[in-house]
Amino acid sequence: VSLLVRGSRLLERFDYELTAQLAENLRQQGVRIHFDYRLRELKRDGERVRAFGHDGPIDSVFDAVFFATGRRGNSRDLGLEALGIGIGEHQQVEVDEWQTTAVPSVHAVGDIAGKVGLTPVAVAASRRLMDRLFGGRPDAKMDYDNVASVVFSHPPLGAVGMSEEDARARFDQVTVYHSRFRPMLQALANGTQRSLFKMVCAGPEERVVGVHLLGEAADEILQGFAVAVKMGATKAQFDDTVAIHPTSAEEVVLMR
Repeated sequence: VSLLVRGSRLLERFDYELTAQLAENLRQQGVRIHFDYRLRELKRDGERVRAFGHDGPIDSVFDAVFFATGRRGNSRDLGLEALGIGIGEHQQVEVDEWQTTAVPSVHAVGDIAGKVGLTPVAVAASRRLMDRLFGGRPDAKMDYDNVASVVFSHPPLGAVGMSEEDARARFDQVTVYHSRFRPMLQALANGTQRSLFKMVCAGPEERVVGVHLLGEAADEILQGFAVAVKMGATKAQFDDTVAIHPTSAEEVVLMR
């Protein structure tokens, strides 16, 4: 397996330290990663596919090629522009914080609204909108802060809240904690995979503004800690929580 990556690192929306560790974990599994790769064309070579890059001759021959290059909203030919409804750069329907377009009776939720492209977000935004329009809750709206997200890589990578870069741009005082470890299953099997957990705290009270997890069961672990981040928990409150041993999750409350 080869990854031909247009950028300088994997998953630019996620924390740079975790994506670097993910890349190393993938290499340990035998995946070849080529960063800053500019694909020029693909050609059939019998039953296989040959890839040509901009910066050199033939690069690789593959059994199959999959594209993961993003999406644009399917908003064309709906006549929205004629109504004065704004359409964004990626063909998303422009809405305000109430999911309402420039036409008060027209609303948009989900990926097409260009907010956070996750299925549970679309469901939650729809429910809030229905509550507001038909449920007698005029103040109901979707809160897009601290939405947890997971990439189901091997191992999975998840995050909730702010990255270290975003936190340093917003707050004067930022403290970062790490836990880099080999999970027990890997240790017993003498495996090469490493987990990396990271916590980003802001202010003198060290409010936890970001939790970033890379490792086995990170997807399951993150959900509970997303609640704590949403509630504004501090590092001291995490420290006061007794660890469940032996688990990977305990590393989140043992970071120093």
